[in-house]
Amino acid sequence: MTTQSARTPAGRAGLAAVAADPAHALIASDYDGTLAPIVDDPAAAVPAPGAVEALARLAGRVGSVAIITGRAAADVVSLGGFADVPGLIVLGHYGAQRWQAGELSAPPALPGVQEVRDALPGLLATAAPEGTTVEDKGTALAVHTRRTADPVAALESLREPLSRLAGKTGLTLEPGRLVLELRPPGMDKGSALLQLAAERSARSVLFCGDDLGDLAAFAAIRELRSNGIGSCAVASESAESPQVAEEADLVVDGPPGVVRLLSGLADDLSALGAR
Repeated sequence: MTTQSARTPAGRAGLAAVAADPAHALIASDYDGTLAPIVDDPAAAVPAPGAVEALARLAGRVGSVAIITGRAAADVVSLGGFADVPGLIVLGHYGAQRWQAGELSAPPALPGVQEVRDALPGLLATAAPEGTTVEDKGTALAVHTRRTADPVAALESLREPLSRLAGKTGLTLEPGRLVLELRPPGMDKGSALLQLAAERSARSVLFCGDDLGDLAAFAAIRELRSNGIGSCAVASESAESPQVAEEADLVVDGPPGVVRLLSGLADDLSALGAR
């Protein structure tokens, strides 16, 4: 059974809670590095084989299925081919955007985001090595160093100037897997997960993530437990973000492992429903 694969008692209890009352379960996941492998070009990050099918199967067996991502919600739906997953909720920009049933809602970007957008080209022209790229997310901007000759050194060299820029524009600087993101304060996956769990009246929650930005969601999992909601934090393991695996209840081998976990959970729930 899937419940036996969690390494912590709390994680096993969370998975058991999903199985005991799937109609009130919330299954949520990050996108990049979790449902989709990390690639050099973010625009080319497509889901791991079987990911869409696993979510679709779960959508017919649990109360709520969601993706919580730093990307624009509509971009994830289009890139991932998720439009036909029944009932899927996609919270983009760390919960600032919401896509559901083909409808997108989003607040306007803060002025500081445009200030960063205007300032980044000049800053990177003098401070960034060749291969540094910028991903414009609309309400945030991410500076990637994965394509540089020394991605780790490039990331460290940019941390201070980008931190100063964030401070001047009222944004926060958040590190990730060979990326530094400038985004408005108060936007994080933990708050998004808690709000969604409350909205959906979830009695159990599972969240899968791989990066530093997902640690806020793992903290939310612990908060949910303290309120009596069985929950499980799943790490899509990565050598670039070992902290995530350290804080997880269950560790799987990257996006393929996430797909196997979600597919196995769908199998378990299908078998329980057939009894």
